[in-house]
Amino acid sequence: MAGFRGFAGLKGVLRGLDRNRARQNLSRTFYTYVNEPAMPIPDREPCWVKTSEEAVERAGLASNQLVFIQGAAATPVELSRGLTEYGIKSDVRNVRLSHMHLEGPAPFANKENAKHFTSVSFFIGGNVRGAVNEGHADAIPIFLHEIPKIFDRDYMKPDICLIHVTPPDSKGYCSLGTSVDCVRSALVKSKKIIAQVNEHMPRTFGDAIIHKSHIDFAVEHNTPLPAHPVKAPTDKEQAIGKYIAENLVDNGATLQLGIGSIPDAVLAQLKCHKNLGVHSEMFSDGVVDLVNLGCITNNEKSMHRGRIVGSFCVGSQKLYDFMHNNPFIEMLAVDYVNDPRIIAKQPKMTCINSCIEVDLTGQICSDSIGTRMYSGFGGQVDFLTGAAMSEDALGKPIVALNSTTADGKTSKISPTLKLGAGVVTSRALVRYVVTEHGIASLFGKTLRQRAHALIQVAHPDHRETLEKAAFERLKRMPEP
Repeated sequence: MAGFRGFAGLKGVLRGLDRNRARQNLSRTFYTYVNEPAMPIPDREPCWVKTSEEAVERAGLASNQLVFIQGAAATPVELSRGLTEYGIKSDVRNVRLSHMHLEGPAPFANKENAKHFTSVSFFIGGNVRGAVNEGHADAIPIFLHEIPKIFDRDYMKPDICLIHVTPPDSKGYCSLGTSVDCVRSALVKSKKIIAQVNEHMPRTFGDAIIHKSHIDFAVEHNTPLPAHPVKAPTDKEQAIGKYIAENLVDNGATLQLGIGSIPDAVLAQLKCHKNLGVHSEMFSDGVVDLVNLGCITNNEKSMHRGRIVGSFCVGSQKLYDFMHNNPFIEMLAVDYVNDPRIIAKQPKMTCINSCIEVDLTGQICSDSIGTRMYSGFGGQVDFLTGAAMSEDALGKPIVALNSTTADGKTSKISPTLKLGAGVVTSRALVRYVVTEHGIASLFGKTLRQRAHALIQVAHPDHRETLEKAAFERLKRMPEP
């Protein structure tokens, strides 16, 4: 019996150890699970500090680290400034800064700061473009929908994540506001999260929410977001918008449009359309007027019916006011919004993108001017692919551009792409090319037929030269 009691006692000890292990495992499981930004971590609050420099210092910025910066209209400009100044003062070396396109100043990209910081863009903005082409910044060519994989699969593990959020609500939730895109994937894998808390940031929904308990350091800095005032479209852009609106956009279509004068010109021509939807990685001011006119209802969408779906935005204060606290809008992660398989499910998916130049066979360059890098892949291929493979066979992949450069001297429809230019969209994917001179429909056409269609929408001053170049390249004249 003594032996049995001893054995029973041993079993009790083992049960106790098992319970302790179970509690430890439960704790580990719980804290792994609360890596989900929407779930509160009990009894945890952000540390509020007075300056961006203090936040960066307390987060432990050091040499050879990786820092992620939220982008577009949600660029945390004040945190970026503090990061740069503290990094220079403490003489950090080889700190890599990963980001999509950034708004506002980018002091870390200045040549004199190259020993401290290296900008690595997923999409090159104007504030780092010079640094990339001068060799003291870099870029990653990547489809927009694949950027979250960089973090999800541990190609990059940020030491610090700089984000820009709304103040916490009564439940402790902040919102990432105008930029969700790849931010969630980055902050989930980041060791430290620093938030610029701004009462001017629109509160948005969907994947935008993050509980304050996930934030390590918070700095209050209330300032209006970077804004892009809407410019009146030129006569050429109005003509492009009219061609697209009257010939390629059906009632009930789901739209993807980027930012800029051409997308705005298209939207301005859609005021008589009905039951339009929006599923777009980004959108700008043009959608606000169409919503107010009742043209955008989203009621024919098969997914997210009744709601605009986006992933990041840049626009004017009018757009930001429209977005604030508006459940009509869902801001979702870009690996979902830009997944071609999801895009293909949208009814009458109509995608309107721009480019730098197109050659006579339909190859599209959108990210560079010759060898000089200009932007990135963005979502162009994601959406053109999704529209091309649309499940209802009614998708329309469209590339729109002015027929010439601003001075009118150079045709943007070229015999060949410039030496070193990158092919972002292949000739097999292009369906429609639109200029102020008309629509070139390319699907199913031979090389000579494509050349003929593209020459017809080129500027008249350049058509003869293009015909001669086509003959030299194809050994026969273009044919309709």
